[in-house]
Amino acid sequence: MTDFILLGLAHPPNLRTFLFLVFFLIYILTQLGNLLILLTVWADPKLHARPMYILLGVLSFLDMWLSSVIVPRLTLNFTPASKAIPFGGCVAQLYFFHFLGSTQCFLYTLMAYDRYLAICQPLRYPVLMNGKLCTILVAGAWVAGSIHGSIQATLTFRLPYCGPKQVDYFFCDIPAVLRLACADTTVNELVTFVDIGVVAASCFMLILLSYANIVHAILKIRTADGRRRAFSTCGSHLTVVTVYYVPCIFIYLRAGSKSSLDGAVAVFYTVITPLLNPIIYTLRNQEVKSALKRLRAGRGNADGDK
Repeated sequence: MTDFILLGLAHPPNLRTFLFLVFFLIYILTQLGNLLILLTVWADPKLHARPMYILLGVLSFLDMWLSSVIVPRLTLNFTPASKAIPFGGCVAQLYFFHFLGSTQCFLYTLMAYDRYLAICQPLRYPVLMNGKLCTILVAGAWVAGSIHGSIQATLTFRLPYCGPKQVDYFFCDIPAVLRLACADTTVNELVTFVDIGVVAASCFMLILLSYANIVHAILKIRTADGRRRAFSTCGSHLTVVTVYYVPCIFIYLRAGSKSSLDGAVAVFYTVITPLLNPIIYTLRNQEVKSALKRLRAGRGNADGDK
C-alpha cells in the first residue's frame, strides 16, 4: 500500500465552506495566541527567568506544532483536494502526534511539580528548581516523548496493510489505522493500552499527588488573600490538565472499542485544546496579563519617542 485515504469528519455538504473557514480561523488563532505567549515569556525579564514560565513557553511551542500536525490536513478535508495521504506521511503524522502529545503529558507533570515546590517548599525553591535543572527536565520530557512516539509508530506500521485503505478518521491515529491491518492486532491494542495507559496514568497520579500536597499547604495559609493567590496560581494549570486528560482517556483507554463520539472528542483535544491553552493562561494568570501590559506600555513609549 502506497497511501491511505483520510475520510475526515462526517458533515453535511452544505456546511463544507463554513467548516473550512471555522477550522482555518481556529488554526490561525491558535498559532497567534501561542506565539504571543511564547514571545511574552521570551521578552519579559520577570517571566523568562522563572521555571514556571519557561515551561509555559515550551507548552506554547508544543501547541503550535501539535496544531500544525493535525489542523491543516483536517482543513483540506473540506475542500475538493484529494483526501489521500502518502504512506510515509501517515507514519510521520502518527509519530509526531504521539511524540508531541506525550511530551505535553510529561510537561504538565513538570509544571505540577514546579508548583508543588513553589508553594510547599518556598524557601528551598530557588535551589530545587533552577534554570539549569528546568532545562534538563524539559530535555528529558522531549526525549521520552520521542521514544514513546517511535514505539507507537513502529508497532503500528510493522503490520501488513493490503487494503482497504480508507481511514475512518481525520488524521492517522492508532485505533483508526489498526482497523485496516491485514493481521491480528490484539498485541498492538494491548501494548497501546498499556503503554499509553502507563504514561497517562503515571503522569496523572503524579499531578494529583502534587496538587494534594499543594491543597494541604494552601489550607494552612492563614489569610484569605494568601489562599486566593495560591489557588489562582494553580487554577490555570488544573484547567489545562483537565481539558487534556479527559478526552485522551476517552479515546485511548478503551482497548479496541469504537464510538461515534471519537471524532468529536479527538477534535477537542487536537484542535480546541491548543487554542484554549493561551486563553486560559492569559485570562487566569495575573503575571502573564501584567507582562502583556508592560509590553504594550513599552511599545507605546517607543512609538511616542519616535
